[in-house]
Amino acid sequence: MKHVYPFAALVGQDDMKQALLIAAIDPLIGGVLVFGDRGTGKSTAVRSLAALLPPMQAVKSCPYQCDPQQQSSACPYCKGSRKRQSITVAVPVVDLPLGATEDRVLGALDLQKALREGVKAFEPGLLAKAHRGFLYVDEVNLLEDHLVDLLLDVAASGENLIEREGLSLRHPARFVLVGSGNPEEGELRPQLLDRFGLSIDVKTPMDLETRLEVLKRRDAFDQDPVAFCAHYESQQQALQALIVKARASLASVALPDEVMRYIAQLCMKLGTDGLRGELGLMRAARVLSAMREHSETSIQDVIDVAPSVLSHRLRRDPLEESASASVIARALRDMANA
Repeated sequence: MKHVYPFAALVGQDDMKQALLIAAIDPLIGGVLVFGDRGTGKSTAVRSLAALLPPMQAVKSCPYQCDPQQQSSACPYCKGSRKRQSITVAVPVVDLPLGATEDRVLGALDLQKALREGVKAFEPGLLAKAHRGFLYVDEVNLLEDHLVDLLLDVAASGENLIEREGLSLRHPARFVLVGSGNPEEGELRPQLLDRFGLSIDVKTPMDLETRLEVLKRRDAFDQDPVAFCAHYESQQQALQALIVKARASLASVALPDEVMRYIAQLCMKLGTDGLRGELGLMRAARVLSAMREHSETSIQDVIDVAPSVLSHRLRRDPLEESASASVIARALRDMANA
C-alpha cells in the first residue's frame, strides 16, 4: 500500500491549505488555482487532500460514480439499471496529463468490445472518472488550447457530450478543477482563469526554521511512512471531521445584508468584471464561517478570503506595478477607514 504524505503534516502555506479545504467543502466555489515557485508543495498538497476527503456513496458498477440519491442526474448506465446498489468509495482525484489526447479526456469507442462482440460501447475518459471528485492539472498554464476548450465547455455545463465514431452519449461530469503551475513558464488563458473560484500564489519560505521543519518532516516520512502517517492520524481525523461538519452546517449559515453589501462594495471598488467575484466571495466567506463554527458570516470572514477570491479577477493596468494582493489590501483598508 502506497502511503500519501498527510495533509496535516504540511508546513506553512496556510492560504493554499485553506483554499483547498474551502473547495472540498463547497464544490460550487469553482476550483483552485495554485501558482508559484517550483518545489513549494503544490502537488503534494493536492494529493494529500485526496487522502483526507471523507468517502462518498456511489452506485455499484457505475463508471461515473453516480450519487444513489440523485435520480435526476443519473448517467446512461444508471438510467438503464433497475436496481441501484449503493457502495462506499473514495472521492476520485484524477490527474490530467499535459499530453493527454482528446479520446483519453472525453472518452471514446471501446475498440475491444467493438472487435470482440461487434457492438458499439463507450469507454469513459478522465472526465468521467473525475465526476463528483477533483480533476488535477499540473502545469495548467502549459495545457494545449484544444484541451482548455474542452475543459471550459464541460466546466460550464457540468456534462460531457460525445458525438464521434457513431457514438452519441451524454454523461455528468461535475468536478472541482485544481490547477498548479509556475507563472514564469507562461500565463493562463483568461477564459480558463475566470473559471477558478480561488487563486493562490505560493512562495518559497524564507524563514530558516520553517525550511528546517519541512526537511525534517519529509525525511521522517521517507524513512518510515507508516510511523509518520500514524503520528498525524489524529490531526487527519480532526480535519476530516471539520470537512464533514462544515458541509452539514453550510446551508444554515446566515449571510446578513450588511455583509452582502460589503461584498458588492468591495468588488465595485476593485472594478472586477461581472458578478463571479461577488458570488465567489459570498460562497467562500460562508464556507469559512462554517469552518469556524459561526452561525452567520461576518465581514472578517469576507476580508480573510478576499485575496484568494479576487486576486485573479482584477483588471490589469499596464501602468500599475502593485501586485494584486496589495491592491486588495489597500481597498480593504480604505473601506475600513471610510
